[in-house]
Amino acid sequence: MKRILRALPAVLVLAVLIAVWEVYVDTGGVDSLILPSPHQVARALYQDRSLLWSNFLVTAREVLLGILVAMAAGVLLAIAIHLARPIRLSVYPLVIGSQAIPIVMLAPVLTFWLGFGILPKLVVIALVSFFPIVVTTLDALAAVDADLLKLMHTFDASRLRTFRQIELPAMLPGLFTGAKIAAAVAVIGAVFAEWTGSTSGLGYLFLQSIPQLLAARGVAAVTVLFLFAISLFGLLTVAERRVVPWAHQSEGERS
Repeated sequence: MKRILRALPAVLVLAVLIAVWEVYVDTGGVDSLILPSPHQVARALYQDRSLLWSNFLVTAREVLLGILVAMAAGVLLAIAIHLARPIRLSVYPLVIGSQAIPIVMLAPVLTFWLGFGILPKLVVIALVSFFPIVVTTLDALAAVDADLLKLMHTFDASRLRTFRQIELPAMLPGLFTGAKIAAAVAVIGAVFAEWTGSTSGLGYLFLQSIPQLLAARGVAAVTVLFLFAISLFGLLTVAERRVVPWAHQSEGERS
């Protein structure tokens, strides 16, 4: 019940926005060929449900695999930067600068190099997703209690044991925070990747629907992406509470 009550404000805001959107289109604020009304989008969601579902499966597979690749690469890079000062000085600035590279420029090049299969799409999704994972994981590692590290040093613990027992558990909340941010970014990356070299997926379906004057179908595809991103965020939140429950305990519960 508490979770339902917490979601209620967002649902109310969404309902108001949909109502304003409906009135705006119905009163002639914009041509429905450019922006279809919510009831037209709802009709497309029902009538094109098979088409949307088959393309959603393609995009969902790309996004989930891309996030896994991004998490693996992001964690390894964050640990390397944390443990090795030369890597922090030489690689971390490049990681930051890489976020300025436009995906619309990078995706066609990757398609040319890697072909039209799933591989270039995974690379694009991983590239746009791994940065928040690296940053939040690094911040969590940097925030480890210095007294705990001193205590491990007093016990003559090895660097590996200190990392495994102290720093690894401490970095997990940061990893999940980055993964939740990456989930939304990965969906955008998948759309861009499908625009540049694909014959399926919701991004491809959107790109094909607009020139065919099927704007309602295109917005329906975006709606599915919207719901997918929210679902991913929610699933990662549930996983975080199961894997790192101590990160969500109040001070009273910890004591």
